[in-house]
Amino acid sequence: MTKTRIRNLTRLPSPKPLRGGDANFMEQLLLHCATAIDSNDAALAHQILWVLNNTAPPDGDSTQRLTTAFLRALLSRAVSKTPTLSSTISFLPPADELHRFSVVELAAFVDLTPWHRFGFIAANAAILTAVEGYSTVHIVDLSLTHCMQIPTLIDAMASRLNKPPPLLKLTVVSSSDNFPPFINISYEELGSKLVSFATTRNITMEFTIIPSTYSDGFSSLLQQLRVYPSSFNEALVVNCHMMLRYIPDETLTSSSSSLRTVFLKHLRSLNPRIVTLIEEDVDLTSGNLVNRLRSAFNYLWIPFDTTDTFMREQRRWYEAEISWKIENVVAKEGAERVERSETKRRWFERMREAEFGGVRVKEEAVADVKAMLEEHAVGWGMKKEDDDNSLVLTWKGHSVVFATVWIPI
Repeated sequence: MTKTRIRNLTRLPSPKPLRGGDANFMEQLLLHCATAIDSNDAALAHQILWVLNNTAPPDGDSTQRLTTAFLRALLSRAVSKTPTLSSTISFLPPADELHRFSVVELAAFVDLTPWHRFGFIAANAAILTAVEGYSTVHIVDLSLTHCMQIPTLIDAMASRLNKPPPLLKLTVVSSSDNFPPFINISYEELGSKLVSFATTRNITMEFTIIPSTYSDGFSSLLQQLRVYPSSFNEALVVNCHMMLRYIPDETLTSSSSSLRTVFLKHLRSLNPRIVTLIEEDVDLTSGNLVNRLRSAFNYLWIPFDTTDTFMREQRRWYEAEISWKIENVVAKEGAERVERSETKRRWFERMREAEFGGVRVKEEAVADVKAMLEEHAVGWGMKKEDDDNSLVLTWKGHSVVFATVWIPI
């Protein structure tokens, strides 16, 4: 799409919202707008923002709502570079605020789609197999969802492991660096609830909070684990559920190594029984805004596409979180841009470089995932990648999230 065509569009009467969203047209406008903003062409950026605003109502279909989220993000970036564009803010109603969940609300929120449940099921099945026969199980839970995976794991440990069940140690990190979802209780309160729940299942549980942050590669966590190594007959499990993407990658350093590499190598030195790695299968690390926006647009249509059957409030909460991610990817740079997902292929390279080897996901886990997917919309599916021992969650055939299991080699 040429600049001439874009300028011609802006001379027309207010465009009608596009039927069906016309995703390709929206994407091209967004990419041209990103180019205009980064080349300091304020006039062209303003014109494209105007066109986007009039073709993508914030209460439209899923593609239009997705475009509105990118429009807000581009506007935020534009205003930071060219304050005179601030008048454009009046085009848009304010974005929904991020909700702060109760534990019960967050559990229900996580259950809305398989986005997180998929990884919970695959990881829990691998953990149960790996810790069988151990008297103590120490789980380091690096999870975006505030331990929502753990109650199901406790239930499974109580019913399927040796009797008496093992002592369960659960270690989490607490950081002042926050990203959604947010909860409305402290980790001390959360730990108390989990310990009480474990007691009802006849499992003794210890809950430990270590102040540590992704921004330095969880260095204090690793140090603590080195100071207090695993005891006799204790299985160390590290559960990484959509959290490692926040550790700074190579684009934030002048050296060839990164904190992600350092973290994985230190993790390998702890000789864990297993490491579970669940991540979104998309590359959001590019230093080029246009490339990054294209990658994000062609991935983040998926969560918007899945919300049409949600109740209104649920959809608002869900899309507000995705919109936060979009703004971080598009509007922020440097250390402020924390959403730096990588593809499954790149994570596999990292794990193998750190001397981890992949483990085949058990057929029982595959069956459990299939049963779970039957509870959700028809578009959700799963594929088993035999060449790399991974499971991949799909939406309408598109890869969404991958789940893998690793052991030291």
